[in-house]
Amino acid sequence: MGLSFILLHPMNIVEVGDHPRWKKEFLLLPLRLYQHEKNWIRPLDNDIENVFDPQKNKYFSHGECTRWILQDSQGKTIGRVAAFIDRNTAFTHDQPTGGMGFFECINDQKAAFLLFDTCKAWLQARGMEAMDGPINFGERDNWWGLLVQGFEYEPTYCMPYTLPYYVPFFENYGFKDYFKQYTYGRPAKGLGVADSVHQRAERVYQNPAYEFRHLDKKQLNKYAEDFRTIYNKAWVKHEGVKEMSAEQAQSIIQKLKPIMNPEIIWFAYYENEPVAFFIVLPEFNQIVKHLNGKLDFIGKLKFLYHKWKGTMTRVFGVVFGVVPEHQGKGVESAITLAYTTIGWKDTFPYDEFEMNWIGDFNPAMMRFVTQVGGTIKKTHITYRKMFDETKEVKRARANTKSQKVA
Repeated sequence: MGLSFILLHPMNIVEVGDHPRWKKEFLLLPLRLYQHEKNWIRPLDNDIENVFDPQKNKYFSHGECTRWILQDSQGKTIGRVAAFIDRNTAFTHDQPTGGMGFFECINDQKAAFLLFDTCKAWLQARGMEAMDGPINFGERDNWWGLLVQGFEYEPTYCMPYTLPYYVPFFENYGFKDYFKQYTYGRPAKGLGVADSVHQRAERVYQNPAYEFRHLDKKQLNKYAEDFRTIYNKAWVKHEGVKEMSAEQAQSIIQKLKPIMNPEIIWFAYYENEPVAFFIVLPEFNQIVKHLNGKLDFIGKLKFLYHKWKGTMTRVFGVVFGVVPEHQGKGVESAITLAYTTIGWKDTFPYDEFEMNWIGDFNPAMMRFVTQVGGTIKKTHITYRKMFDETKEVKRARANTKSQKVA
């Protein structure tokens, strides 16, 4: 993809394309913007760059993406943004809808609006009538939403930590609240679980057809397939969600292997068939903050050192799902309490538990997380911008069947 410049004195939009210098500018701008933000954690460079690599990001097989940096008249980078279309989901809305994300900008509304306008023009040229943002050209569990509450906390791995002045940028431009995403927190150990949760769990435990067990690293292939089975039954009928292949499931499990603690990854079975999972991981961002964006040879040595040292003191819920035929039977309560048989031991090496990415379109999950002692720590908003200002933004529809929590 070639470079293009739009001269709008005193600012220039530069398409990043494959230019090494612009790629570097895209990565380094946040270091300057967040240098005084103690809770911001520099993401791994590869976690960002892989989004824009057609060889690494499967979404390029059914979509397209580009990104820009914004420079002032002296050639200093003052903003960045990306726009993308996922053809699997763009036409499932009332109007064709694209996405924008990876927005970063100095505290200047004109600069921000120029970045938004650039995304809008690119999407309109491809038939889109609205854009969601800030979102990811990929799965929702990464880089999704604008932080609006909880700036006093560090971000969860691959979740956005954004600057407070971005909120009026989005809202003044005409973005409307499409849905909110909540991160709940609670102490990793101890009580605080409602009696109703125990009662529902006990009914399940009394049924000998149910069995609960945590992952065994010696059988990763089996658990990857069990994960795929549950995922496809629980999510594949949802808007924009495609069936997971065996290869994808194996890849996910292998990526989690370096940081996973098998004792906090739980599966439920009914008559030996997988029916639910509760995936919990140590908070990798507590190590990422020490890596300066690099997981090269030195970075890997630092990773091993901090893993050995016990730097990760938090865990977070990555994904929680129950197949439709076992929903509403108390399985979610039972698998959560099965986790506590490990998580509440005095020897458990973690202090805090976060339940990440719970949408306000899922009141059942919000209610359940509250019943197990969670309170809201962070709020992100996913916005929608209608290009025809006379059209109303319809908020995301309720969904009570299953929930990604990261």
